[in-house]
Amino acid sequence: MPKMKTKSAAKKRFRVTGTGLVKRKHAYKSHILTKKSVKRKRNLRHATIVEPANMKAVKEMLLM
Repeated sequence: MPKMKTKSAAKKRFRVTGTGLVKRKHAYKSHILTKKSVKRKRNLRHATIVEPANMKAVKEMLLM
């Protein structure tokens, strides 16, 4: 049986931390930035951890 392939979209969007959590970027930071406040854009810069409700699905896409 061949090896399972990682979902290409998932490997571009997520990174796994050393403790096994999954990091992701925030949405809404790619275009139409002129109407968004500086504070809102600043808070979207930093990566965050995937929510526990979605963690299982993301890890399956990454074949963890």
